Amino acid sequence: MFESLWRWTRQEPPTEPLPVETTVAALRAADVEIGLAAAWYGPQGALITNDEVAGFVAKSEGRLRGVAGADLARPMTAVRELRRAVRELGFVALRIVPWLWDLPPTDRLYYPLYAECVELGIPFCTQVGHTGPLRSSETGRPIPYIDRVALDFPELVLVCGHIGYPWTSEMIAVSDKHENVYIDTSAYTARRYPAELVDYLRGRGRSKVLFGTNYPMITPLQALEHLDTWELDAEVRDLFLSANARRVFRLQGVLEK
Repeated sequence: MFESLWRWTRQEPPTEPLPVETTVAALRAADVEIGLAAAWYGPQGALITNDEVAGFVAKSEGRLRGVAGADLARPMTAVRELRRAVRELGFVALRIVPWLWDLPPTDRLYYPLYAECVELGIPFCTQVGHTGPLRSSETGRPIPYIDRVALDFPELVLVCGHIGYPWTSEMIAVSDKHENVYIDTSAYTARRYPAELVDYLRGRGRSKVLFGTNYPMITPLQALEHLDTWELDAEVRDLFLSANARRVFRLQGVLEK
């Protein structure tokens, strides 16, 4: 499944897990203060557990924050695990990848977790747009899925990764429509941002777009390459690279310089 994603990025998959020190070095090389490390849970079980992510965070010299995963097939277990991840492990968000489950974000199994995210005051992170792995892209459509979730849970903060291509216009429309819906640019280097997203970022969407990488497939340095070609003004650049994420994930002041 993931082999196709590595082929798409024209890279060879790693033969063993990357040391946390390598990740920290990649962040430091791009002058990234804080990165988010996410757990992965799928129908066959955990690919990366919440406790494994907590271990990465502990070794990261203060540069990583944990993003929880959950087992959709076991709703109450998932809710309890999310509470533990936030209250005991200090995680700052929940992330579910819909194509991994072949369930759109409107499926009933997500809804207990949405309610718990609101109660815990954390964002829900997901993927929009087509899938790199050879799986159906239908679950990544911003309309109707993200739009419906935002209508059902107006208090829920939704961070929609991977831009939404080829439905970028839909993703921008949903972000405009809903106060708590955001777009992140993970899985795209700056030179591949759709022009309509750059226009949105420069203008009315300056507070709604967050920088992302998709590490280790794309490093922070690779993701930032060519960013200067967009000629963002100082305010927009700061919002995009830092301030929006600090606000959305409540990261203000968590790392001393």
